[in-house]
Amino acid sequence: MHTTSRRKLIPLLQGLTAHQTDLLLVGMVFVWGANFSVMKVTLAFLSPLVFNALRFTVATILLVIILRWQRHPLGVARADVWKVLAIGVIGHGIYQIIFIEGLSHTTVANSSLLMGTVPIFVALLSAALRIERVTLQRWVGILLSFAGIVLVILGGGGRLQFDTSHLTGDLLMLSAAITWASYTVASKPLLRRYTPLHLNAITMIPGTLILILVALPDFIRQRWLSVPSVAWAGLAYATIFSLVIAYLIWFTAVQRIGNARTAVYSNGIPVVASLLAWLVLREPFGVLQAIGGVIILTGVTIAQRDGRSRNAHDV
Repeated sequence: MHTTSRRKLIPLLQGLTAHQTDLLLVGMVFVWGANFSVMKVTLAFLSPLVFNALRFTVATILLVIILRWQRHPLGVARADVWKVLAIGVIGHGIYQIIFIEGLSHTTVANSSLLMGTVPIFVALLSAALRIERVTLQRWVGILLSFAGIVLVILGGGGRLQFDTSHLTGDLLMLSAAITWASYTVASKPLLRRYTPLHLNAITMIPGTLILILVALPDFIRQRWLSVPSVAWAGLAYATIFSLVIAYLIWFTAVQRIGNARTAVYSNGIPVVASLLAWLVLREPFGVLQAIGGVIILTGVTIAQRDGRSRNAHDV
């Protein structure tokens, strides 16, 4: 039996309280919200599959270096090998392919709304597998937040575009939400035995290998000399902030405060995504979207209070 969950992670993540974990999750919301626009701009110059393969290769190397710097073993218990491989393939391989292809075929507004369904799928899976008991209060918070997401996307003339031109992208993004929820739920039992850093690093390895293999034809077709500096900057942001830092925050939160309470923060991402899409991509942002943002924050608060009262059960 591995006991790596008892080891130190990194100084910034040692001994975090529930309130400090919440603050980190707020930062993660801004990082991932901005990532929609960053990737949308970057994908105008880089193939989606090439983009993912590059950022995951760099992120995996960085995480392994950090892991070894902490003198942390890379291995896992024999009984967990297939579980780790499956989680890596689902969470870092399949999910990322579906997500990046979906984003390239639909709008930021549609993408952020559909990814906002993650807490609903996490709650359903957690309850079905008896990993966490989702209370009525938490359900109210999740559903209220989702109602706010609808207002964020529909408000200010930013209509949903579920037409044939976006149907493929929309279906891919919904599939991505279900895949990410499955990944989050499946990770929780392993986080009792491994640190967030350890689990993130070792699951990225098989996922990255899949991304590289799938992207090989696009690597050959990519026009490298025509890629501008703004695209490389976007790639750097999506690698360091959206993958390395945000993933560590996500895993740490799942470990410390549970699946459902962590996942509800996903509902704040469309607020940031829509606002930045309005600023950067000129997508509309109006009064109804602002009201929707308030409703989302209210829902998050309701779910948080329930989570704090039940923290001993979740962790």
